[in-house]
Amino acid sequence: MNYFVNEKGYYGDFGGAYIPEMLYPNVEELRQNYLNIINDADFQKEFRALLKDYVGRPSPLYLAKRLSKKYNANIFLKREDLNHTGAHKINNTIGQILLAEKLGKKRIIAETGAGQHGVATATVCALRGLECVIYMGEVDIKRQAPNVARMKMLGATVISAVSGSKTLKDATNEAMRDWINNPVDTHYIIGSVVGPHPYPDMVAIFQSVISEETKKQLLEQTGSDQPDYVLACVGGGSNAMGMFYHFIEDEKVKLIAIEAAGKGVSSGFSAATTYLGKEGVLHGSRSILMQTADGQVVEPHSVSAGLDYPGIGPQHAHLFKTTRAEYVSITDEESLDAGLLLTKLEGIIPAIESAHALAHLEKMKFTGNENVVVCLSGRGDKDMETYMNHFGL
Repeated sequence: MNYFVNEKGYYGDFGGAYIPEMLYPNVEELRQNYLNIINDADFQKEFRALLKDYVGRPSPLYLAKRLSKKYNANIFLKREDLNHTGAHKINNTIGQILLAEKLGKKRIIAETGAGQHGVATATVCALRGLECVIYMGEVDIKRQAPNVARMKMLGATVISAVSGSKTLKDATNEAMRDWINNPVDTHYIIGSVVGPHPYPDMVAIFQSVISEETKKQLLEQTGSDQPDYVLACVGGGSNAMGMFYHFIEDEKVKLIAIEAAGKGVSSGFSAATTYLGKEGVLHGSRSILMQTADGQVVEPHSVSAGLDYPGIGPQHAHLFKTTRAEYVSITDEESLDAGLLLTKLEGIIPAIESAHALAHLEKMKFTGNENVVVCLSGRGDKDMETYMNHFGL
């Protein structure tokens, strides 16, 4: 079974580039050039240097001893929350900003939900002196105000998306409209493993540094580079794909992706795509998405802005359909409780997105010897108001 993209841009039944004719030149330019640029020795040298000296990689793989004792397993946290800007998103934006420069682009646009991708994009644009425009849903702008302030301080223009549910899906729509209208000088930094080919593959490659490091760190700490389980939260799915990437072809490693059940998968307020969705096209690729009988996108809901998306990336859809990875869902309440638990046991406040992955540990049974890696995709600074309101702090 091949779990990676083929020469036509598909992962099994999923992927492709379903785009307006106006976008074809932009996407085709990327498709023809991305692998040659990424694999160039000079590009890799600069990319790796920035990951080390600017981002602060490698991020630690931390054995959470008190959490491990509670769950009767060796729980390792891959600390993407310790990266510069506070999440995994910077891995991809560093890669794409270097790519954009190689293509001669002077203006950068991006979409963001939780704000972390927006902050990471604004950060690298400030670093390289490029114009930056960030699209963000009106709802997300309100619930992620600290990140909006960071983007503006970094010099980005933040534009509110006021259509639909006013969240990540709608911000993505607006960013794509911008790209259609500015095809020559603009590069669109998509923040997740979604969108038309080659974006899902390109973003996964840049994020694969997460699992690349994890294998080396596990070998040092346990004597084996194979964990029993790898867990990560999934909205579009970039942290999960980065966490899974170098384990995908090792069938002994169980991959578990955790989606947002919201107020419950059957409540009408959920983002549990694999449970509620069916095959269709969204934002330029064929995948699995939440939709009505006549194909209209169903508005998602999650307490976590980064998981508030009605689809998953096409590679995730392929891993789900082939059963290579297990896809489960966690409610708002369960994720908030898990975030508080990690804070109290380990002194680490996780992003609510990451807390969804931690919450699934409650539903697993261990014998005491398993090595379990959880991707801690981001830190909880941005979510303090939500935590405070929920727990009455």
